[in-house]
Amino acid sequence: MTSALQKNRPGAAFPFDNSYVGLPPHFFAAQAPTAVAEPWLIKLNEALAAELGLDVEALRRDGAAIFSGNLLPEGAEPLAMAYAGHQFGGFSPQLGDGRAILLGEVVDRSGKRYDIQLKGAGPTPFSRRGDGRAAIGPVLREYIISEAMFALGIPATRALAAVTTGEPVYREEVLPGAVFTRVAASHIRVGTFQYFAARGDTDGVRALADYVIDRHYPTLKEAENPYLSLFEAVCERQAALIARWLHVGFIHGVMNTDNMTVSGETIDFGPCAFMDAYDPATVFSSIDQHGRYAYANQPGIGQWNLARLGETLLPLIDAEPDCAVDKANVVIKSYGERFQAHWVAGMREKIGLAGEEDGDLDLVQALLSLMQAQGADFTLTFRRLSDLAGDDAAEPEFAASFREPEACGTWLTQWRERLSRDPQTASERAIAMRRVNPAFIPRNHRVEQAIEAAVENGDFSLFEALLSVLSKPYDDQPGFAAYREPPKPSERVLATFCGT
Repeated sequence: MTSALQKNRPGAAFPFDNSYVGLPPHFFAAQAPTAVAEPWLIKLNEALAAELGLDVEALRRDGAAIFSGNLLPEGAEPLAMAYAGHQFGGFSPQLGDGRAILLGEVVDRSGKRYDIQLKGAGPTPFSRRGDGRAAIGPVLREYIISEAMFALGIPATRALAAVTTGEPVYREEVLPGAVFTRVAASHIRVGTFQYFAARGDTDGVRALADYVIDRHYPTLKEAENPYLSLFEAVCERQAALIARWLHVGFIHGVMNTDNMTVSGETIDFGPCAFMDAYDPATVFSSIDQHGRYAYANQPGIGQWNLARLGETLLPLIDAEPDCAVDKANVVIKSYGERFQAHWVAGMREKIGLAGEEDGDLDLVQALLSLMQAQGADFTLTFRRLSDLAGDDAAEPEFAASFREPEACGTWLTQWRERLSRDPQTASERAIAMRRVNPAFIPRNHRVEQAIEAAVENGDFSLFEALLSVLSKPYDDQPGFAAYREPPKPSERVLATFCGT
């Protein structure tokens, strides 16, 4: 058993280049990970490690110790970040990293800066009586979903490693402990701004905003009003991001302001899930009992969260309060237009439209209404439509997506009539549609099967197989056709759970 944290072991260093630690001391709490008993490396994302310029060979050798928190690499300056947040609409003025520890930052081979963070590495000053630990199920879920999102082309935090700790964690039951290593463009959230604003700390808000501009939006330094431009830029990234979620049927589950990054990445894959049968009211999160974060509510919640960000920036936007509010309101009102433009553009691509016509939105909505009424699987229906776009012989398979196959006849007639006015060939259209309509998503039942095998039997083969399939979501992969299929009634997952 490792009795104490080891420091600065030769050969285990990351090329750290830390900047957040240079902010004022009240932005974070210095906090080393807590050592664990018997760490074992479940998975190392070697491709990502190489992209980040890390020593892959050293990580193969020392990864269990490093990613469990037992071995602190040279150059690490571990800390827990302070932030606040609205959680299901209720404001908590102090949340912070209760079980996450930022080891430091690295600059990858393309010059982009990334955080390296351990989740489940022990208590911090923000733990609020929690144990600071994570169970293996949430760790595997976050690894699977984050890497699936990356492969789907959706901005998201990444998975660098997962380890078991050799120690139990106590939730509703006793579970094996684990630690997840997350990579992010940064971990700065709307709630980070709220933390300082709630304390009347305008200097803190300004220091954070300047840091965010330097790190994520450097061109805004020359803007006439950099802080208003920052607000616009964050709104644009979030509008684009949430539209992408809807295009693949993703439901975040906990869109609290402390779970919305200002970098525009998807973060915190707790009770998230991908929709099977299309229903805009779909909710999976066991803690979202009133459907606040249902699939169709996500765009509006995004706007609500961004309004909270705007409130924190008001003193920076204009010294005259009424003028600041007016300027911020223009930006927040434009969010709806930004989101709608991204969503409609993506839905045009999903049904194979190369041009733009006034009736395109009606055509999209008609298909979605039909899918909802007929219990059609979201992912499978669009993938089959991609096949049909290139081969009329695929129509029976597409029609089989619906409870009553003949129900799609009228819509198909309208769709084909609309396609006749586009310049693409059938082959070109089918290829383009397959690039945006995945064959594979992390089906909830498959994720749960992989987690159950690991928790109950220490079997990670299903986890590895699922990662392999999801790494190429837009390829047909005939040998893994079963992973395309929706769950059988007995396999349906109706609720997902937070990992804290």
